[in-house]
Amino acid sequence: MLFIGIDLGTSACKFLLTDEKGAVLNTVSREYPLMFPHSGWSEQDPAHWWQACLDGIPALLEGFDAKDVCGIGAGGQMHGLVILDENDEVLRPAILWNDGRTSEEVDYLNCEIGRSVLSERTANIAFAGFTAPKILWVKKNEPHIFARIKKIMLPKDYIVYKLTGVHSCDYSDASGMLLLDVKNKCWSKEMLELCSVSEAQMPALYESYEKVGTVKSELCAQFGFGQVTVCAGAGDNAAAAVGTGTVGEGKCNISLGTSGTVFISSDNFGVDSTNGLHSFAHADGYYHLMGCMLSAASCNKWWQDEIIGTKDYKGEEAKITDDMLGNNSVFFLPYLMGERSPINDTDARATFVGMSMDTTRADMTQAMLEGVAFAIRDSFEVARELGIDIKRSNICGGGSKSPLWKKIFANVLGIPLDIIKTEEGPGYGGAILAMVACGVYPDVRTAAHELVSVVSTIEPDPALTALYEKRYQQFKKIYPAMKQLFKDLK
Repeated sequence: MLFIGIDLGTSACKFLLTDEKGAVLNTVSREYPLMFPHSGWSEQDPAHWWQACLDGIPALLEGFDAKDVCGIGAGGQMHGLVILDENDEVLRPAILWNDGRTSEEVDYLNCEIGRSVLSERTANIAFAGFTAPKILWVKKNEPHIFARIKKIMLPKDYIVYKLTGVHSCDYSDASGMLLLDVKNKCWSKEMLELCSVSEAQMPALYESYEKVGTVKSELCAQFGFGQVTVCAGAGDNAAAAVGTGTVGEGKCNISLGTSGTVFISSDNFGVDSTNGLHSFAHADGYYHLMGCMLSAASCNKWWQDEIIGTKDYKGEEAKITDDMLGNNSVFFLPYLMGERSPINDTDARATFVGMSMDTTRADMTQAMLEGVAFAIRDSFEVARELGIDIKRSNICGGGSKSPLWKKIFANVLGIPLDIIKTEEGPGYGGAILAMVACGVYPDVRTAAHELVSVVSTIEPDPALTALYEKRYQQFKKIYPAMKQLFKDLK
């Protein structure tokens, strides 16, 4: 039995092939462009996602019998607004999770409708990346397009639709739309009415591991499939959590992808009273709290590729010696696209602070790596204020391939970080969800327990943790000092 996991990311779609024992047999990736029509905007053409699937799935199956494929599960970038007309044709480029155009809509929702009202209806407040503010933006700025909307979808659900012909959405991904009553797992009638959309325009809701349908016959013929089950899938962070075994009470995962997340699994529904952390449904059928920063590994890519002009990431990190850790006088705010958790400020921007004539290129690279770790810790601090004791965490994502960055994270957070045997993130989680949908495992937690194992652990060093504690307390003062300036510089 073979299973395909799809990770619909921001810069590429990654495809993963496993057997029922969880062994990864093959992986391929297909890149596609991002569009930035205006400062702070971020868009993508859904046709590029589908073309990536048409190219990537056959490549994934080279050397394998496609008729052995039993199930497909997708994890994907959250919050993106995909809108279809009455013929299921895409009406405009998708507005992505890291798009910052909706500051007016966010202010309207949070200030005029009210944070407490939003939290009561959806367990969350409005963030620029969420889907509901994007709908309001289209309504106001593109009324001719808004009037033609027949179906509202999320990115990975568009792929599921193209595979099956079914308009679906799972609870974990729907949680980030600000349209779902997370506690009761249904669309919020009040929020739909507020956005001037009907429930008929929304996709049907499923648990992540539930079967949505089967691959369409014409695609089965094209790919060489027999009958293939497609599950609802999950938002990328929930899918990555499944893929790293972050299921069950109190489990934690840090994901260092284009964005950065702290994911805390829970058996019970709960809301952070400050709404600094998101309260979402989990792909295992339960719940989780999550903090999300908009620019994590993308800070590294920006700094290395665009600013210092190198692809030699390892070479740059090699210049940062052990004695430099915890002793850097340069700080970096990693707010390249504004920021979400926990500050929720679309005006925030990245900045270096503390440079002098003896500051080196290595100092600035180090500050960039440390700045992302400090920003992730901001979300940890909110969780700790809620009484959540995070004793250790998994770490995954492209940024976690860096031994130096993992060492910095372990000591900034002061906890052990576990490395998972199969670090394939959302794609692996998608494959596990497909196995559950096909009945290979009775539930997600059983599957994760059977398939996910820890191969190594990064332990914090008490002396270095103490140094980073001092640096973090200094870092915490920078954003409050800059907050008004960011607004004035708009």
